[in-house]
Amino acid sequence: MKNLIAVALLFIGLSSFAQDKYTLSGYVKDASNGESLIGATVLIKELKTGNVTNFYGFYSITMVPGKYTVTFSYVGYESKEIAVDLSANKRLDLEMELESEQLQEVVITGHAENANVSEMEMSTNELDIKTINKIPAFLGEVDVIKSLQLLPGVTTVGEGASGFNVRGGSVGQNLVLLDEAPVYNSSHMFGFFSVFNPDAVKDVKLYKGGTPAEYGGRLSSILDVRMKEGNNKRYEVNGGVGTIFSRMAVEGPIVKDKASFILAGRRSYIDVLARPFLKNNDLDGVGLYFYDLTFKSNYNINPKNRIYLSGYIGRDDFNFDERQGFDWGNKTVTFRWNHLYSDKIFSNTTLFLSNYDYSFQVGEDDDDEFRWKSRILTYDLKEQFTYFINTRNELSFGGEAILYRFIPANVYGASDGEGRDFSLEERKSLEYAAYVGNEQKVTDAFTVEYGARLSGFSYLGDGTVYYYQEGEPGKRKPLTGMSQAGNFENIKTYYNLEPRASMKYEFDESMSVKASYQKMTQYIHLVSNTAATLPTDVWTPSTNNLKPQIGHQVALGVFKNFFNNQFETSVEGYYKRNKNQVDYIDGAELYINSFLEGDLLSGRGRAYGLEFFVKKPAGRWNGWISYTLGRTELQVDGVNSNKWYPTRYDQTHNMKLTAAYDVSKRLSISSNFTYITGTPTTLPSYRFEIQGITIPGVEGRNNSRIPDYHRLDVSANLKMRSYKPNGKKKKLEDYWVFTVYNLYARENPFAIYFGQGQERLDNGALAGTSAYQTAILGTMVPAVSYNFKF
Repeated sequence: MKNLIAVALLFIGLSSFAQDKYTLSGYVKDASNGESLIGATVLIKELKTGNVTNFYGFYSITMVPGKYTVTFSYVGYESKEIAVDLSANKRLDLEMELESEQLQEVVITGHAENANVSEMEMSTNELDIKTINKIPAFLGEVDVIKSLQLLPGVTTVGEGASGFNVRGGSVGQNLVLLDEAPVYNSSHMFGFFSVFNPDAVKDVKLYKGGTPAEYGGRLSSILDVRMKEGNNKRYEVNGGVGTIFSRMAVEGPIVKDKASFILAGRRSYIDVLARPFLKNNDLDGVGLYFYDLTFKSNYNINPKNRIYLSGYIGRDDFNFDERQGFDWGNKTVTFRWNHLYSDKIFSNTTLFLSNYDYSFQVGEDDDDEFRWKSRILTYDLKEQFTYFINTRNELSFGGEAILYRFIPANVYGASDGEGRDFSLEERKSLEYAAYVGNEQKVTDAFTVEYGARLSGFSYLGDGTVYYYQEGEPGKRKPLTGMSQAGNFENIKTYYNLEPRASMKYEFDESMSVKASYQKMTQYIHLVSNTAATLPTDVWTPSTNNLKPQIGHQVALGVFKNFFNNQFETSVEGYYKRNKNQVDYIDGAELYINSFLEGDLLSGRGRAYGLEFFVKKPAGRWNGWISYTLGRTELQVDGVNSNKWYPTRYDQTHNMKLTAAYDVSKRLSISSNFTYITGTPTTLPSYRFEIQGITIPGVEGRNNSRIPDYHRLDVSANLKMRSYKPNGKKKKLEDYWVFTVYNLYARENPFAIYFGQGQERLDNGALAGTSAYQTAILGTMVPAVSYNFKF
C-alpha cells in the first residue's frame, strides 16, 4: 500500500513541473431529490474532451487557463451549458432538471446516448430502475436479478434456481455487492425473488469481463448494486401491494440539502392470508414468509467530506411447525467516507460487516430432535483513491483487507433422550489486496486501461489441520495426518498477481472496437452438487489442501450505433480458462463432514462464446434482443474418463427478446420471450436387474440434456390520472401493473428422473421403467399489483 501511495505522489510531483494548469471539479445531482448522478457526461466543447461522474457523482477535469464552455448531459435530463473562466481551481456543483415532456422509456443506462461506443467499458451491463420497472416480472414484482437474466451472457438453470450464471460460471463465482458489502445468497423463496428492494435501488452494474483492478475475489462476475441516498429536498412515500407481498419506502431530508435517509421494507403474506381459512390453529408455529429491511443515510459534513451509513437485513422462514423447518438470511452494515484531498484526488474509505446464516431443525420434542446452524461472517476495510491527473489520465489505486469466519455446522442431535454434538470447527482466513490502474487516452480515438491487483490469502487457525495425499484419480483422497493450529496461526498462504488490460479504438462517434484481458483469483468456494444452489450449500476457504481458483479471460467486441443512436448493436466474443475448479467424487459427503477436503476434486474449466446485442433505447417502441452462443466444460482427472464434459449450467443457445410500447402517457405494455437450450443432466445409459429390481448404470457425467426452455411473459402498466377535476395536480402518483407470467403455460422441465413400476412381474420378465419430468411452474401465472408514490 505504501508503494502505491508513493507511485501516486510521484505522478503528482511530475505534474507540478508541467505548464500551469487548473482544475474544474464538483458533483452532479438530480435537482428534484439531490441524488448523485452516476455517469453523467461533463464535456469541454473547445477541447472536445471531458469526463464522466463516478459512483458518487463527482467529476474532475484539469486544463490550461482559459475560457471554456462546459456541457453537462444525462439521458432523461435537460442538458446545460455553462461558461467558465478558468483562472484558478474552480468548484462547480450542478443540479440537473428532468426533461419536462419525457415519455417513460426503456433505457439500459443513463449515460450519454452513444455511451456503449464511447466509454471504455466492455463486457459490462448497467440497469437503472426505470428499465427494471418496465420489464414483466413474476407475479408482477420488479426484480433486479431476473432483469439481469435478460442480458447477453447471463442465465439461470431454471425457475426456482437461486442466483445466476455468467459466461459459463457457477453461481458461487459471482461476487454480489450491496453498497460494497457481499451478499452470499441473493434470493428469496429459492430464487423466485431477489433480496434487492427496487424501491431502494439506484444503480445496478454487472461486470462480465474487462473488470477494473479495484475488484477481485470471484472468477465470473461482479454485480455492484448501489442504493439510493434518500431525497434531501422533501419527504416521499412510495410502495406497492402485490399478489404475494407488499412493500413501502420512506425517504426525506434529515437536514435539508445536507443530510437525508431512505428506509424501505417488504414482507410476503401467504401465512397471513391463509390464517382466516384454517381452523383449530392449524398454522400455529408455521412460518411461510420472507421479509427484508433496507436503510441508508448520508451527511454532507462540508464540501470536502461526506459520510454514508447503510444496512440490510432479510430472512426467509420456512418452518412447518414450532420445532421443524429451516430459515436463512443476510445482514450487512456499510460505513463509507468520501474525502477530497484536493480538486484532483478523491478518496473513499469503506468499512463493512456481512453475515449470512441458515438453520435447519426437525424433531417432535427434546428427546428426539436434530438442530443445525451455519454462518459466514465477513469483515472488511477498503481504501480507494482516484487521482484525476489530466484530461487524458485517470489513476486509481488502493487496497483492502477481509477477515472471514466460517462456521460450517453447529449441530446437535438427540435420539430417545440421548444427545450428541456433531459440530464442526470454525475456520478463519484473511484476504488482502492492493491495486493500481490507469485509464489513459493515448489519442482522441485510442484509449487504454491497464493495471494490476496483487492479492494474498492466509488460511488461519485455530483448529485441526488435515493432511491428504493424492490417491487414485477421481477417488477419495487418503488422510495422512492431522495437527492442531493455534488461534490465528498461519497455516497456508497464497499470493497471486492479477494483471488487467483493456483497449478501445473509436472509428467515429458511432463505432468502436474494444478488447480486454483479465486474471481473477477466487479464494473462497461454494460447495454444491445440486442443479440449483440451495440456501444450505457450504462456503469454505482455500486451505493447505484446497487451492484457490484462478481464471483468465480475453474478450473482443465491436460496437456500432445506427440512425443517430436510435439502434445500438454489439458483438462480443470471449474465451475463459480456469484452473483449480472444485468438483466432487461420486458419493461425496458435503455436509457435516470433517474430512470434506478428501471428497473434493480439482479440475480445469473452459468457457467460450459469442454475445449479440441489438437495442432500441428510446421512442414509443423500445427494447432489445440478446443472443448468446456458448459452451462451458470441465475436465477432472478420474472423472468422465478424463474427458471434457459440459457443466450443469452449460447452455448452447440463449435468446431473450424484450419489447415495450408506450400506448399513451398513461398506458404502456411490454413483453419478454426467452428461449434456452436444455441444460445437461446425468441419465442412466444402461441397466441390470437383481431379483426383479432395476439397477441403473451411468457412463459419463452430464451425458444428456433436458428439453429446451421457452417462455413468454406480458404486462401492462396503467397510470392513474395525475390531475384533479379542478385542474390541480394530485400529490398521489399511482399506477396498476397487470402481468401474465408464462402466457402459454409451458411446462418447462427442471429435471428428469427414472422410476420402476410397482406391478408384479412374471418369472423372467423384465421390470418396466419410466422417465418422469418435473416442472417448477407448469402453468400460466397471472398477477396484479398496485403501486403508489406521494
